[in-house]
Formats: sequence, structure tokens, C-alpha cells
Amino acid sequence: MALRYLRLIAVNIDGVLLNDTFSPVIHRFVVRRGRAWTVGLEREVLSQPQLRAAAALGLPEPAEDVVEAYFRERAEYLEDHPVRMLDGAGALLERLRATGARLVCYGGLGRTHFDRHLASFAGYFDEPRYVCTDAIRPGIREIAEDVFGVRCDQALFIDDVARVAEAARHLGAAFIGHPTAYEHSFQRQLMHEVGVRHLVGSLDAIDGRLLRTVDAEAAEGRLWPRAAADEGAALEA
Repeated sequence: MALRYLRLIAVNIDGVLLNDTFSPVIHRFVVRRGRAWTVGLEREVLSQPQLRAAAALGLPEPAEDVVEAYFRERAEYLEDHPVRMLDGAGALLERLRATGARLVCYGGLGRTHFDRHLASFAGYFDEPRYVCTDAIRPGIREIAEDVFGVRCDQALFIDDVARVAEAARHLGAAFIGHPTAYEHSFQRQLMHEVGVRHLVGSLDAIDGRLLRTVDAEAAEGRLWPRAAADEGAALEA
């Protein structure tokens, strides 16, 4: 099933290929420190560079100490809730590989995270296979233009965070949302507000028909609702 317009598909690692081990820990981390978890706070924290996200929490400790404390709590959480491949992840990579577009994985953790959990699937991805976006988040332009040399409108991003969708909208990139099912998450709501056309509850829903639809929308300039596209253009100007 070859795509006719899209040249690159970028897939987020945590929350798309791997289970979401961040939302539950971040929520618990914040609530335990006496702060209310709100839609505004979630928007400011997720898919931000680690130090910026830590500063956004408004805690009295230095951002570096907040990051260290967060990862200690995450390590404890992983003892009972280990990282695992999501159902349908392998089949999804098969379908994406069959499109003929180049394929890359990306996320906010270092390369060792990819090597540890997706080593057996590394062959599905094109070099550099994985891009760490912590310093460039959300990284839409950098992955598309700087790493792969394609225009943003020729790239499809599959992610679980609305901030990435917002960046995709501003830059004219294609986007499929796979928001977490975590009960305290606002990501589905935020994706609707951004204007995401395609939200899926399972990886099986990212099938040939949906990929062809997104490809056609990209070719015809119909990826985003007109009002959202106009707003994105204004913000970029």
C-alpha cells in the first residue's frame, strides 16, 4: 500500500508503541505535592523539555531536583507497571513500513530507551531510527526538515500528546492522535480543541484506509480545519 504524497512517518515511542508510563507518574507526583492537576497544567508539562516541564510545576525546589525526584518515582512505578509494547504495535509497524514512506521513532528519553525496548523492531525504522526530542520538543520541524530533508506537509506524526498536534497544525504536518486512556488525562479533550481530525483508541485503527485518507488530505491541503489552519498560519507569521 504505497502512499502517493507523504514521504515520512514519525511515531512517538511512549504512548504509541509503548504503554503510557508517564501520565500516571506525573499526575501522582504533582498531586502528592499538594498541587491540583488541571488541563492547563497538563498542557504546560507534557511534551516539554524536562527542565521546562519541571519549572512549570511551580514547586519550590530547583528544576534539576524536581526532574531527579520525578525519575526516582517513575523507577518505583515501573517495578509494578513495567514498560511493554502496546497491543498491535508490531502489526502497525508492518503497515507503516509497507507504505513506502521513511519511518522513524522519536521521544523525550535518550537513545538507550529505544534500544532497550524496541531493539527487535529497529529494522523497521530508517536511520537514525530514533530521534531524542528533549532539547527540541516538540520537534516536528527538526525531524522532518533537518533530519530527513522533507517538508513538514510531507510528514505524518503519530503521537499521544496534543502539544505535538498543535505544532503539526502550525507547520502543516499530518497528524494522527492516540491519546492515553489514563483517567486523569485531558489529552483527548485538548486534541479536539486543536482540531485533530483523526483520533484512534487502538493501534489497529491506524489501518490502510486511514493512512490513505491522511495521505489524500495532505496532497489536497485538507489536513486541518480551515479555522485551525488560518490560526496556525497567523501564529507562524
